[in-house]
Amino acid sequence: MVTHFLRHRDPSLTEKMEDPNCDEAKLFNTYRQFTYVNRAIAGWRRVYRKWLLPKLYGNSPTLLDIGCGGGDLVSMIAKWARTDGLPLDITAIEPDERAIKYLRTQELPENISFRRATSSDLVSEGRNFDVVISNHLIHHLSRAELGELLNDSTILASKLAIHNDIRRDDLAYVGFAPTRLVFRKSFITEDGLTSIRRSYLPDELRQLIPPEWRVIPMAIFRNLLVWEP
Repeated sequence: MVTHFLRHRDPSLTEKMEDPNCDEAKLFNTYRQFTYVNRAIAGWRRVYRKWLLPKLYGNSPTLLDIGCGGGDLVSMIAKWARTDGLPLDITAIEPDERAIKYLRTQELPENISFRRATSSDLVSEGRNFDVVISNHLIHHLSRAELGELLNDSTILASKLAIHNDIRRDDLAYVGFAPTRLVFRKSFITEDGLTSIRRSYLPDELRQLIPPEWRVIPMAIFRNLLVWEP
């Protein structure tokens, strides 16, 4: 693990996507291009095979994605589950109305339902799912917000909660910088570099989470936060 230049996390930084007045066309392009980023480096195929799939066998399995963004991750999971013969019912929630507007323009699989909501909203409604996930969410949260998310996850999930996020690393930062040559007219590269600087090292996360949660480092430059009842 190489963290000389980025040995200190910088939570004061903000991303262009978080600006409510940011360019909508660039924002929608960012949602669209996230598909390629997640396929290339987020490691969800491995997470699905090792962690999600064993928990989803059974009658009418359910999955919740918290902070679904442009919906590319749940679309991938829906495809994998269909290939595996699983009648998976997916709920995707997102508090940002701009993401909901983008999602309404997409042709998502019929087994995905999305809505503007937070995890706390679903807790208040008494909802429950076999598996709860999130992607690239942890580094956006304050310490209090992280605690709330993890608490909500243990209430909402009956079998597994897993949050997949970036792990801060000098090599990750240097390696991601050239993507500006590929991802144009979006915030992918600029926000991606900011996200790396805002993200956690494994030991930093371990100091913040309840003892029933585990931090599992994963290639490429990822942290998994995992809870199993």
